[in-house]
This record gives sequence, C-alpha cells and structure tokens, in this order.
Amino acid sequence: MFVSTIIPTVNRPTLSRAVQSLLEQDFDQDDFEVIVVNDSGKPLNYAEWMDAEKVRLIDTNRHERSVARNTGAAMARGKYLHFLDDDDIFLPGALMAFWGLARKEPSADWLYGSWRSVDNDGNCIEEFRPDLKGNIFDLLVCSEGLPFQGSLVKTEAFFRVGAFDPDPRLTGVEDRDVGRRLALDGNIAHTPAVVAEVRMGEVGSTTNWKIIAQGDQWGREKALRSANAFQRLQASASSHFGRGRVSRAYFASTVWNLKHGNPLIAMSRFMTGIAITSSHVVFPSYWQGLQTRIK
Repeated sequence: MFVSTIIPTVNRPTLSRAVQSLLEQDFDQDDFEVIVVNDSGKPLNYAEWMDAEKVRLIDTNRHERSVARNTGAAMARGKYLHFLDDDDIFLPGALMAFWGLARKEPSADWLYGSWRSVDNDGNCIEEFRPDLKGNIFDLLVCSEGLPFQGSLVKTEAFFRVGAFDPDPRLTGVEDRDVGRRLALDGNIAHTPAVVAEVRMGEVGSTTNWKIIAQGDQWGREKALRSANAFQRLQASASSHFGRGRVSRAYFASTVWNLKHGNPLIAMSRFMTGIAITSSHVVFPSYWQGLQTRIK
C-alpha cells in the first residue's frame, strides 16, 4: 500500500469534508487508506464515508492529538504516512503528485508539496511554494516548519525517530518537533504541486496559541541537545546568512538556559554559537541572519 492518511478528530463538522478530500482522489496506481481516529470521547455522528472500504475508524477517547496520531500510525499499512487535521483538506491530484515524487526520490524519508492557507470561510490567505530539499535541519531549528497536512513521511522513518512526542510541553508544536527529528536523521524532497489547504486562525482551533512560542523553544532545546545536531547544522547551514541564523539559535538557547538555571548548558550553547560563527562574522549577510528573529 502506498500511503495511509491518519485524521485525528474531535468531531468537528469539517471532518466529512476532510475525509472526502481523500476518497475523491483520482488515484489508481496503488492502494491507500484513511484512518480516522476519534479522540472526542463520544461517538461520531453517522456519515456515508464510514461505509467506504478505504476507511477505518478507531477511538482513543481524549488522549490528545499526539497519542491519536501515533495510534493511527501504529495501525497503518502504507509505506508512507500522511497526517491530515479534521479541518483541512487534501487537494485534487495530491496523491498522484506524491506518487510521482516517491518514484523520483525513493531515498527521501519526507516528501512535501506546496500548500495554501485559508481563513475560516475558505478564502485563500497565502500560497506557499518553497523549494527546499536535502538536509534542511538548520531551517527547521530556526523556523516554524513545514505542514504535515501537505507531507508524506516514510512509516519506517517516522517510527525510527520516535513518532509524535506526547509531552504536554510540546502540545501544539508536536509536528515541528517530529519534523526536526526527521530532518536530523534524513533528507526531504519537494513537489511543486499545491497539495493541501490548511485552515489558519484561532477560532475553532484546538491549539492553545498562548503557549506556542514557549513550546517551540522547548522543542528547539530538544533538537539542539540531540546527538549529531551540531554536525548536521554545520552541514545544512551553508550560507553566511544561514550561519547567522544558527548562531542566533544557539545564543537564544544560551539565554534560555541561564533563565532556567542551567549555566553549564548555557556556556556550552554560547561556545557552540561562536564555533558556528567562525570566519562568517566578516560577511554582512551573517549579521542579517544573526538579527533575524527566530520564529
């Protein structure tokens, strides 16, 4: 089987639209399945998609999104995993685009496509067409990340890096956390096709937006203390600007650890930031990267 899409849900009215966006894909090159994980704590209202052969419905009973996604992934039969929220959709042609990319880039652990963000009324806010590939660990440490709604991840790689971390400190940024672990361990490939529509905004969201920045800094600390993080960052931050961004991440970590009573770690982070800087300090673009705020 090519791919298993896991849709965790708290029974939002947009669920049927999300499921149908998969079932209506024009794709017959290989099989796929949709695993809906009901984490609402109550039965879902009946919908026709529940009778579809490609759909499986399981319950996790209020164990939060990371557990729900991991449970669905553990039951998946696909070579790749796709994680779609119940208020987002996969766009027509997405599976075919990923099928072609997987054949072209068989060694990549993470495939992703372009995507558009929409408001609560479905109006397009912005379309994103990044062309990132290979080792992007530095970008994910210094930036927000790439949406899993528009990504396919090899099942073997997902479990190799430890799946979603249910640590409550990472709730809301758990996708960024697992993305960094995937980028630390493997490479990424891109299709220019616009494959997903991602709803933005706090209205109707299950994410606590007030703690996103705090959780993301915790996740960044987790990434920086990973084995081989320094070597991977050196390899991925090839430009002077990139070195400035990575240096800022280490210097920000220095301050964070001082505030949290970890002076030895803070000193190590500061010295690593200096090592990353090296001779790049003489280039103006390094200073631009150093002054660019970590998101």
